[in-house]
Amino acid sequence: MKLKQVTIRPIVENELSKLWELSAKEEAPEWKKWDAPYFPYEPKTFEQFLEKKHHYINQEDFWGIYVDDLLVGSICYYWEHEESLWLEMGIVIYDPIYWNGGIGTEALRLWTTHLFRELPLVRVGYTTWSGNERMIKVGEKLGMTMEARLRKCRFYNGVYYDSIRMGILRDEWEKEYDSFA
Repeated sequence: MKLKQVTIRPIVENELSKLWELSAKEEAPEWKKWDAPYFPYEPKTFEQFLEKKHHYINQEDFWGIYVDDLLVGSICYYWEHEESLWLEMGIVIYDPIYWNGGIGTEALRLWTTHLFRELPLVRVGYTTWSGNERMIKVGEKLGMTMEARLRKCRFYNGVYYDSIRMGILRDEWEKEYDSFA
């Protein structure tokens, strides 16, 4: 089997149609069952999607994930509290055929390295839920610590789940990845 080349980079305008098809076109996309399914989701027409295209094109906080140059997901960050440099990140691999092959792990490794190189951060992390065991495993593979487990605060399909915070400090990342080599 051929090894897949995973890259991340800013999304360009001619990729908006593909991003819309992956992220906003479907009525009930499979990826939404894992990406905070307890928050509402509504599909958008392409015209509605384009109204916010400035959120996607050439942004520093929202990039595409590519496998062999094909857009398959997105990765982002947002400030939990910018004054203290508390940044959280997120990731979605939209098409299930790209799940369970290490693509998300590699994309988050690349993104975390990028964030530590470009921003004066002490810590990088993300929040997931206990129903998304794959996302917890990704953090563990990357050397992250489960920093918080808020019990039974996410309600989905009649079941309460825990909210999970994963994170890693800059000095831990440098040890794990030999100064971002």
